[in-house]
Amino acid sequence: GCGGKDPVAQGRAEAFGSQVDITLIGVNRRYAEQVTDTLAEEFTLMDAAWRIDDSGPLARVNALINASSEPFAAPPSLLSVLALAKRLSQESDDLFNPAIGHLTRAWGFTAGSPDCLRPPDPELIAQVLQDRPTMRDVHIDGFRVWSDNQTVRIDLRDIRRGYAIDRAIARLQEFGIHSARISIDGNIRAIGSRDGNPWSHAIRGPDGGGVYATLDIKGNEAAFTAGNYQNAFTWEGELFHDIIDPRTGYPATETASVTVLHPNASTADAAATALFIAGPSDWHRLARQLGVRYVMLTDTQGRVYMNPAMRQRIKLHRANREVIVSEP
Repeated sequence: GCGGKDPVAQGRAEAFGSQVDITLIGVNRRYAEQVTDTLAEEFTLMDAAWRIDDSGPLARVNALINASSEPFAAPPSLLSVLALAKRLSQESDDLFNPAIGHLTRAWGFTAGSPDCLRPPDPELIAQVLQDRPTMRDVHIDGFRVWSDNQTVRIDLRDIRRGYAIDRAIARLQEFGIHSARISIDGNIRAIGSRDGNPWSHAIRGPDGGGVYATLDIKGNEAAFTAGNYQNAFTWEGELFHDIIDPRTGYPATETASVTVLHPNASTADAAATALFIAGPSDWHRLARQLGVRYVMLTDTQGRVYMNPAMRQRIKLHRANREVIVSEP
């Protein structure tokens, strides 16, 4: 009590099939519990609204899209995230493509556990590629939504965690809390500082184990990682993960992991997926197009690619890697 340090309060919530960790600085315990309870309730509501299974608002939206090209009134809980997903999908040249939900369902990744999965029938993949569903087919006008392509099935898995964290951080700021951290599955957004020091964020290795690198989160930033270890299965000796390249219908093959640092968690979440798919040869162009300044990509050969801004910020803990620094 005499050290002059701000109190630290830790809280947890369950959402999106994982645990959300909440750290609040300078907040007394009772108020911190009230705030954490409020965030936990909101995470539960967002999780229920954005699930792609057979219940909830998103499932109803997909059913209406698949049934007709006529406009319908979309639930308010979906309108803003759909609009953001559409914009980020277009900015990523549709590599971040939430419209391929039929494809991700065929692979089995929307069902939860990857146990006992196998690749889908190649004919089904070919049919989806022929229909070419993208968020460009989805139109939003006020509260009305419709699609020109009835094979669109919206899957928000690659943006919902970032969007939920952005909303939670906004709520904390409304509550007068200006130093906090929210993290889920190795992804983070933080505001303010911890006793005047940056938040330290550990990044897992491309194999999903150990601390690969550390990154200081300064002021108001989010760090999201997409990796081929996060949701995957092995079939006949080959690894298949859930980051599907919409151009081929199969998991992207050249990248092991991508970490993106950005002020907005939604953008960091979607961009990590898009840059993972873009791979070593095209990540830099796409990062510029998305307005992403900090990127670290590790390919399946173990080579590490970064732009100079990220190289200055990140500390690698496995020094034997080949590091390739791009243009700014």
